Amino acid sequence: MSQQPVRILLVEDDQNLGFVIQDALKRKGYGVTLCRDGKEGLRQFNAASHDLCVLDVMLPQKDGFSLAEDIRSVDRAVPIVFLTAKSQVDDRIAGFKAGGDDYLTKPFSHEELILRIEAILRRTQGRSDDKDRDRFELGEFTFDHRNLVLSHPTEERKLTRKEADVLRLLCLHREQVLARELVLNMVWGDDTYFLGRSLDVFISRLRKYLKPDPRVQIVNVHGVGFKLVVDN
Repeated sequence: MSQQPVRILLVEDDQNLGFVIQDALKRKGYGVTLCRDGKEGLRQFNAASHDLCVLDVMLPQKDGFSLAEDIRSVDRAVPIVFLTAKSQVDDRIAGFKAGGDDYLTKPFSHEELILRIEAILRRTQGRSDDKDRDRFELGEFTFDHRNLVLSHPTEERKLTRKEADVLRLLCLHREQVLARELVLNMVWGDDTYFLGRSLDVFISRLRKYLKPDPRVQIVNVHGVGFKLVVDN
């Protein structure tokens, strides 16, 4: 079986620059998801696993630093490279505080970006503390996020994309409180009251799907969010 390409999330609102960077990365064999604003970048990050993120700082909807902080709340390990026209020391410090691993100031050469990406991947890929972010064991259940399948010895259920995305977030925060606002922004791209009601419907469905194993529970944390609990 051929090895899957490294998957890069590229969030850049300059359409021409985004296409040029995407093309350069694809020619190097990387799989690239290109987004034009921070909210779409957050949704796409949650929709599939990525090996590295390249984020412009000045983005519509959600700036790159805020996007990085949200990504870090879900995944502490995925490398993040910032692209920005800013060159002040304070901006660089803010980028690293937001969870960035590297920082390129525009204009930059595509060769330099690719070399920096390669250097980061050499340091980070294959680490023993990396976990599979697409497949999870939950008591008697196996959850395959990539294929949207929740399996139990008695049945196999095909999930919708949003059901799978919500369950993946719960799995990534297993035994931790997951804020409602984070789920809404990562799955729906907004945290309005109406979408909050929709989230409650999805949580109810997931609880129904998980009923065959009473050790697996999605607990309400009043006023905050939810917690996935798996009793051994």
